[in-house]
Amino acid sequence: MAQSTAAPTPTTPALAPLPVRALVPWAVLFGVLMLVLLYFVGAEQGATALVSGEGVHEWVHDARHLLGFPCH
Repeated sequence: MAQSTAAPTPTTPALAPLPVRALVPWAVLFGVLMLVLLYFVGAEQGATALVSGEGVHEWVHDARHLLGFPCH
């Protein structure tokens, strides 16, 4: 006698939604990092400089032009 076995049907597990409370710390961290990056690209030069010298200016020089910040 021939036995017939049905192939198992693939099931996709349901993803549980993430609570907002779990995302808030990551959103705050991302926002702070973006503000620091914006400061270094847009304002780290001259009187507001946190780092002395021209090192930071040279590292972000092309980004300043790309984003429309004047630098010289």
